Amino acid sequence: MSEAVEAGFLSWVTRLVREQRGALVAVARYEGLLAEDALDVVQEAFTTFLVLPHSRALSRELEDSRRLLTVLVRNEARNRRRRHDRARPHLSDAELLDELESEECGADELVALAEEHVQALGCIDRLGELQRRVVELRLVEDHAGEHVADLLGMSPGHVAVLLHRAKRALRECMES
Repeated sequence: MSEAVEAGFLSWVTRLVREQRGALVAVARYEGLLAEDALDVVQEAFTTFLVLPHSRALSRELEDSRRLLTVLVRNEARNRRRRHDRARPHLSDAELLDELESEECGADELVALAEEHVQALGCIDRLGELQRRVVELRLVEDHAGEHVADLLGMSPGHVAVLLHRAKRALRECMES
């Protein structure tokens, strides 16, 4: 009897994954993640969902399961966006040159990197004054969000929103 219950639960999970993964990936993408990160977030949400004590009881409630998974994906996506440990540390000019020399980049690669850098600076200059300050402090100078909020006299949430919008504008600028 126990094996039949377990098989029924696994078949329900399989069906839930197949039916909901597209919508859940869309939720993660809407939260600002790229496709690969969105898939990771959905997988994390399903893992969290399955270890919840009441997940088996939810197998009878498809709509409640969908809502809970949506909340788990949204929260995981927002947490992933906010994690500073995933950000690459910024290098000084001397450290960057040392790293480039150690990788034995060719002249063409160095020129391409320099062109991208100049393009990124041009895109940053096109941002509004407040977004530009947030980008400079958070991404270029690598200050914590709370510190930037204190410096600019605003809430950390407002800094996060400005940074999110600035990143989207920078991505669009760099792609055009």
